[in-house]
Amino acid sequence: MSDILSPLAADIVGLIGSALLVAAYAYSNIAKQMDLVLFNLMNLAGAVLLCLSLMVHFNLASMLLEFVWMTIAIFGLAKALLARRRAI
Repeated sequence: MSDILSPLAADIVGLIGSALLVAAYAYSNIAKQMDLVLFNLMNLAGAVLLCLSLMVHFNLASMLLEFVWMTIAIFGLAKALLARRRAI
């Protein structure tokens, strides 16, 4: 992956991913009524971007954490989309 992303690009991608995760967390604490699809999409996108960054600046513990984060976000997204479909 370091052939595709330069170290600087990996840092930028990782910072955007981190910002998405922090924004999702802030949203969950500020929103009067949370949109779980938006919340889980933000978490999923943030974790994916951090994984891309970690492929250049590898850290096993962080990579495993992001895979767990992605898994939780995927399950949450599926649950939210199913609930939204049932409500229609």
